Amino acid sequence: QVQLVESGGGLVQPGGSLRLSCAVSGLTFGIYDMSWHRQAPGKERELVASITSVGSSTNYADSVKGRFTISRDNSKNTVYLQMNSLKPEDTAVYYCHAVTTVIPGDYWGQGTQVTVSS
Repeated sequence: QVQLVESGGGLVQPGGSLRLSCAVSGLTFGIYDMSWHRQAPGKERELVASITSVGSSTNYADSVKGRFTISRDNSKNTVYLQMNSLKPEDTAVYYCHAVTTVIPGDYWGQGTQVTVSS
């Protein structure tokens, strides 16, 4: 049974930081590209950041470049999103996503709420 379990969300003041984690089980983590997406109320889900299966390449949405950092630890089957200098517009549910083309594989986590407010 594949599970992607996000944690680390919460309420933070503008300018603050949070670190999201996504613990993955039930699949071969090292062949999956991982990404973080977010969905704010009334808006479509959008890609925030992605990282390749071996961590050799990352990609970021323009709105988070220079503030967010995606990383992964393949020994712990975990992907992280370090979020600094948070803004109210970063408020959303953040989802972890795993995808591979080696075998049929496309999985989502249940999401974790991030609220940036004073």
